[in-house]
Amino acid sequence: MPIDLPTIWAGLIAFAVLAYVILDGFDLGVGILFPLFPSDRDRDVMTNSIAPVWDGNETWLVLGGGGLMAVFPLAYATVLPALYVPIILMLLGLIFRGVAFEFRFRTKRWKPLWEWGFAGGSTLAALMQGVALGALVQGIQIEGRAYAGAWWDWLTPFTMLTGLAVAIGYALLGATWLNLKTTGALQEKSRRIALYSGVATLALIGAVSLWTPFLEPIYFQRWFGFPTAFFSAFVPTLLAACAFGLWWGLTHDKHLLPFLAALGIFVLSFVGIGISFYPYIVPGALTIAEAAAPDASLSFLLVGALILIPIILAYTGYAYWVFRGKVDPEEGYH
Repeated sequence: MPIDLPTIWAGLIAFAVLAYVILDGFDLGVGILFPLFPSDRDRDVMTNSIAPVWDGNETWLVLGGGGLMAVFPLAYATVLPALYVPIILMLLGLIFRGVAFEFRFRTKRWKPLWEWGFAGGSTLAALMQGVALGALVQGIQIEGRAYAGAWWDWLTPFTMLTGLAVAIGYALLGATWLNLKTTGALQEKSRRIALYSGVATLALIGAVSLWTPFLEPIYFQRWFGFPTAFFSAFVPTLLAACAFGLWWGLTHDKHLLPFLAALGIFVLSFVGIGISFYPYIVPGALTIAEAAAPDASLSFLLVGALILIPIILAYTGYAYWVFRGKVDPEEGYH
């Protein structure tokens, strides 16, 4: 039986994107929550909780974006022109928050400016990631293997909704991360924020999920047609289980469970997107097989991926293991 290299690579790219979302999502969430914690001491603890891992988390964004360009060049060439504005804004947000993250510890006079830069960059990056996702879900107009839409096609009520959903969802991840990593009044406030952001996240997921099937006939068939609806029903069922775990953990002073439940909500939402998309990489326009590079290129790149991905996973796991446990408020910047 021949190896389906395009599908294998689609799985690897999807894994890289999911790893980025769940890992970089919580540290973006910490930045989004910054304005809600005016105390310098609290903000120092918040940034120290993500300082050892935040830059490593973004490795997965590079892997996903670079992999898409190398492995699915046609998809890259058609999707990127459709999403130039949100992607450029996302990258500017990520760059600005990275600079602000370091500079806020190095200056006193301009510290408030860099703190707002950290919060604003995090919020902008989260919003634009959601907008880009929404634009991809609602469909990209392609004619003759090239983007044929207008400059502002990405800006619609649906993409604004998905942008808000991702930003609030990241805030939930950030709040549950702080509940896991901090103590005292900071942890208690984070737990309360997690409850409110959890309700908002689930409501926004519900709104996006109800809207999505009516964007493309293939989505409606996948979720409500027989027999695929039988298997698709497992996603909302497991999502409800994660929502219960989040609520129970937050109301019973659990530290790890709420964070795992929030991650589960994101993973299941990602699975739901995969169910809607497959076998398309650009919904309704390009399948995985149509957009893939030649098999010789896929085989060559796969060798490198099979070496590098385990190394990245090992490094990431080791970093989280070394810096496990609660953050000491008296510790300096890592």
